[in-house]
Amino acid sequence: MASSKYIWKEQTPINCQLCETEKVIKWKCIQCSLLMCNNCCDKIHPKFRNAKEHKIIDIKDLGAHQEELDFTNINCEAHSRQSSCLFCRACDILVCPTCVSKVHKKHDLIEIWEAYQLKMEKLKEGQSEIQKDKKNIVMKKDFLDKLIDAENAKHSKVRQDIFIHGKALHRAVDQHIEKLVTDLDWAKKNNIQSIEQDLNDINSIINEVDYKNGEIEDFINTTDTTKFFQEMKRIEKSMEAQTPITKVGYLSVPIFNPGEITQSNVGVLQSEEKLSAELGVAIVINETHQTNLSCVESLCSDPDTTLWIGSRIDEVIQKLKPTENKLNIMYSIAIVYCIAVTQSNNLLISTGESKLKQYSSNTGTITDTVYNVSPFISTVVHITSDNKVLVGGGNKYRKVVILMNQNGDHERVYEHDQHKQPIFTLPYRITSARNGNIHVVDQVSDGRNRVVVLGQGGDIVNIYTGDKEINKDEPFIPTGITTTPKDNVIVADPSTDTLHILNNAGLLMTCYKTSDINIIFPYSLSFSQTGQLYIGCGTPKSSTIKAKIYEVTISGC
Repeated sequence: MASSKYIWKEQTPINCQLCETEKVIKWKCIQCSLLMCNNCCDKIHPKFRNAKEHKIIDIKDLGAHQEELDFTNINCEAHSRQSSCLFCRACDILVCPTCVSKVHKKHDLIEIWEAYQLKMEKLKEGQSEIQKDKKNIVMKKDFLDKLIDAENAKHSKVRQDIFIHGKALHRAVDQHIEKLVTDLDWAKKNNIQSIEQDLNDINSIINEVDYKNGEIEDFINTTDTTKFFQEMKRIEKSMEAQTPITKVGYLSVPIFNPGEITQSNVGVLQSEEKLSAELGVAIVINETHQTNLSCVESLCSDPDTTLWIGSRIDEVIQKLKPTENKLNIMYSIAIVYCIAVTQSNNLLISTGESKLKQYSSNTGTITDTVYNVSPFISTVVHITSDNKVLVGGGNKYRKVVILMNQNGDHERVYEHDQHKQPIFTLPYRITSARNGNIHVVDQVSDGRNRVVVLGQGGDIVNIYTGDKEINKDEPFIPTGITTTPKDNVIVADPSTDTLHILNNAGLLMTCYKTSDINIIFPYSLSFSQTGQLYIGCGTPKSSTIKAKIYEVTISGC
């Protein structure tokens, strides 16, 4: 930064700062901060007070000397005729010999250059904290921006639903339809104004942080040591970034619930749960369970707190009773793609075949089920809150997610987007939200995976491809995925030891580094009926250690 400053000066014509006529600059006095020609350096500058003690350098060597600071001529604030010689750490001031003899003799005294270094370190630490605070603020701003986009999209969808329904009504209800639209627009306007109010506050804080950061940067680069110590206390007091105080949540655009086609019951706008704006997630480890698997690829829990785990690498399904901390191998099978527990406490198993298999908790036997995705092979299975079955899979040419009822009937096939293009490359894991959205971990390639969010009608709501900071150096490779009791979604990213927290529309709320609590390679996820989160882990390649399962309490999402 300093080098570019002096290059600029060389490129811009400037006269000698003493005679103001000569344009050939040859020298600079460090103490006077004056640029001089040969004549003024030889004849004018020597007449200055204490000029013999000044340091004159060739303008060509300016870059090499720009970091040198002079601590010898700082006047003492208490005794103006004396120069400061030391720094008192106890009183946090510069002192001269008189100050030392009268007041500071037994205090903690250090050299001025040493105090300068300590203050400089403190400034840089403060600057680092400001930059960290700004990163968090910008992250929240990005989330609120995305929230507005989602609200606008939702508003458009609900508005469309209202008009589609309105076209089927008699002309007598047109006035009521218009009222609903007006109410909807009013709700949207007020909701977004509420969000934008917080955004404006955040933008103001960001501007303030940038100003403070710039002021500190200028202060770090100053060579005026007197000004440095005079202004230091004021700068220190201003090195805290104001944390934006935003609302705990925001009202969301209401959805439209169509009524019977009658004049008395056209339909109403129904408010949904507030959109959470809280980004703080906390995780506390309750228990750790050691497995004998290389990787816990599949994980789900029974109502009786039994854990089912599966691994294609180890070609096994196991049952774990956490209270006893014992492993019982229930069944071994060559290929285990995914597992899910039914409401009747049986285990559905995707084995890479067209038909799902089922392990009976009563008989302990494995049988074929009615869930058949032929001509495709299954790779993932998920059971929704209303006990329907989602199966992902495909063949060489097509990749699908199929929704089936308890009889195995295909109620919906998700395959193409609104533009008739294939949605999936390889469905790997699935979860569903209470609002009807389906979140599918789609394995695009070894280094470019994603989470595809589908609406109830099959349209793509969002595609999440990772966090731009966390996944800047390591690709986003989602593995486990689950829905929280608050209807948000957690995605495990083992390559960065991160849990990505999304809302039910697939927008990033925040990220949590599990490595901060010594959970490495989080791979699979499952909630118990009591709200405890189980995290199944992987292990490094070529490692002889075995994978662990952590039972944790997670809050804030």
